[in-house]
Parts: sequence; C-alpha cells; structure tokens
Amino acid sequence: CWAFVYQKLIYIHITQMACSKGLKEDRISQLPDPLLTQILNLLPTEEAVKTSVLSTRWRTLWLWVPTLELSFSKFPSFNAFLSFGNWFFDSNRVSCIDNLKLYIDGNDASYLKPWIDALVKRKIQRLYVRRTLGGYSHEMPLSLYVCESLVSLKLFRLTLVDTEFVSLPCLKILRLKDIVFHNEATFERLVSSCPVLEELKIDVVWNDGNVYRVHSRSLKSFIVTDLESNAKLDISLRLRFWDFDEVKRSTIHMFLAWISSVRDMKICAHTFKLIHRYSEFEPLPRFGYMSSLYVTLNALDLKWFPIFLRSSPNLKSLILERIGSSHQLSTKAMELVSISSVPECLVTSLEFVEFKAPIWGLAAEMKLVWYFLENFPTLKKLTLRLKSHSTKDDFVKKLLKIPRGSTDCEIVIL
Repeated sequence: CWAFVYQKLIYIHITQMACSKGLKEDRISQLPDPLLTQILNLLPTEEAVKTSVLSTRWRTLWLWVPTLELSFSKFPSFNAFLSFGNWFFDSNRVSCIDNLKLYIDGNDASYLKPWIDALVKRKIQRLYVRRTLGGYSHEMPLSLYVCESLVSLKLFRLTLVDTEFVSLPCLKILRLKDIVFHNEATFERLVSSCPVLEELKIDVVWNDGNVYRVHSRSLKSFIVTDLESNAKLDISLRLRFWDFDEVKRSTIHMFLAWISSVRDMKICAHTFKLIHRYSEFEPLPRFGYMSSLYVTLNALDLKWFPIFLRSSPNLKSLILERIGSSHQLSTKAMELVSISSVPECLVTSLEFVEFKAPIWGLAAEMKLVWYFLENFPTLKKLTLRLKSHSTKDDFVKKLLKIPRGSTDCEIVIL
C-alpha cells in the first residue's frame, strides 16, 4: 500500500516539475536523501533515472538506488547500452548494489568481467543475468564464484567456466536455465560449495547429456525441469519421518510427479523409506517410463517393495541392494513379500533381476528368490551372489526346490 502511495507521489512530483519550470522545490524535494532513495527504489529503473533531469537536487539521487534493471533493449543502440553500463559500474558510488537484473544480447560480452567484478566488490546480494539472443558462448567471470555476499543467483542462457575454487557462503537461491558447463564437475562443485543453499532449480538444455550430481544438506527445494523420458536419476533424500505434515506430503507429491517420466532410476534406502511413508497417505504416481531401477533397501523394508513395483508397469530391469544383518532377515522372514502382493501389471514386463548384496541362503532370502521365480513368467535372468563359496552346494539344493512357475529363467550364481 505504501509503495503505491510513494509511486503516485513521485509521479505527481515529476509532472509538476516538468510542467512548471519556475516551480520552487516542494516538500518531496526537501526530504532527506535516504528517504528519497527508498522512494526511487520503488520505481522502475527507467523512471528513476528520468528524475535526474528535474533539478540539480535530483541529478545523482538515482545512483544511490540499490536496485537496478539494465536491459540493452531499452537503449537506442548496443553502444549506448555499453557506454551507460561502463559509466555506471565505474562510477565512484559509495552505496552497495543489492539487486541487479541484467539483460544482454548476442554481441561480444567482454564487458561482463569488469561489470561483474564491480558488483562483487560492491557486495551484490541478488543477481539475475539473462542472455536474450544468440547462443550460449557468453562466459560468466570467475569473480562470480567467490561473491561472499550473494544470496540469490539466477542465470539464463550463459556458460559457466570451470574453476577449482568456489565460495558462496550466503547463497540460498540458485536458478540455472539453459546453462552450458565446461564439464560436469563445475556444476557439482558449484552446488556443494553453497553451505546454506535452500532452493535449486535447473532447466536443462534439451540435448544436454551432462550428469548433474547434487550434494547438499541444506536444500529445501530442488527442481529440474524439461526432463525427458530417457532421463536418468540418482535420488538420495534426507527428510525426517516423524513430522510428516501436509506441507511435506505436498512437496513429495510434486517431487514424485516430476520424476515419474524418468527412464532409469536409482534410489537409496532412506529415499525408499520416505516414498513408502508417503504411500501410507497418498497413492504413488505411475512411473510409466521407468524400465530400469536400482534400489537399496533396509532388510526390514523388503516387505514394502511390491507397493513400489505396482506403480512401475513397464519395469524390465531391477537391481536390488540390501543393507542390514542376516539376523534381521531370519527373525522377520514371515513379514516379507507374499503372493498376494504381486503386482499383476508386472507379470509381462520384468526380465532381469540382480541381487547386488551377497546372500546366505536364509529362509527369508530364499522366499524373496522364490517370489521372483514363481510370479514373473517373463523373467529371463536372475543373478545372485553368495556370501560364502562353501555354502554353494546347499544353496543350489534349496534353489532347485523352488517352483519356477511358467518361467524359463537363467540363474547366475556368483
């Protein structure tokens, strides 16, 4: 409300000063500089700059405004844009630049380095840089990687060069759209060097073959857009289970809907438990594109696995990694998967299953082997690993007793 009032006052003042050259300074002009700067900060940059022609009192006030939007499209030529930018960033301003939106074109971008260097020196907090025309050759300078005041960084259609050192201790928001990296390690180093990062959004280039590894303990929001059905995703989430409120369920709902188009997925044990916890409140989405799954489970969570399988109708390859003691398996054997939990939609899809963790041949483990051999007639290959070579003969005897159903599956024992 006050922002609207201030804008109206300044517009009235500009009109009065423009129409009456002989008008004496009014009460607005008599306000102190800090207050006038706050008022100008509420105006679009173009309007704030126009106030400089009103009188000598207003000539330099706009230079103290901490928010600036600078676009080449607002200038009669690129040279005019470049001259203004060079003058502005080289001026002897005492105040800081808190917030800058910079729109650049497809010409040579050598001017970016001195401009960004000046912003880092003036302790920029929020920076938005967008290339509106051309390709992705404009490289952001290395000084951007060590801006210790930066809180929000949003980049569009630019190139991030490789660097050995990144220090962004205050960065909370990072949004990257159509960004080209010199190598995959650049992105990984960038994210991992932001200790308080809370929001990360990536819009990948449609033909981008990079692997984006995200390692962060502070993230609260992570979005990757434009995922195609051939995307691969390795998920490791760390969230608390005991305060599974509506907000957290809504966040997980959006996350699962987003990854539902992934073809190749890897899920850690903690993430699987989180997904199961969510399924107690809401049905899981269909992972209709997923054909390959690598999942790590705690021994006691194996019984929940068919719930996830039920949402994966086109799964062909499954790698199962189990963590937990053999004691957990033996004491909880009767709680594992049962015939009634076999997803009917998987009867004609699953072809390859591999047990990544070595097994002892315990009753619960054999029950899981039986689960796949008996209920998936399309299964072509089952790969198992034994804990000890000395138990192979006994294990084979147990294996031969398992009914195969209608499957003609090759069993590989390692």
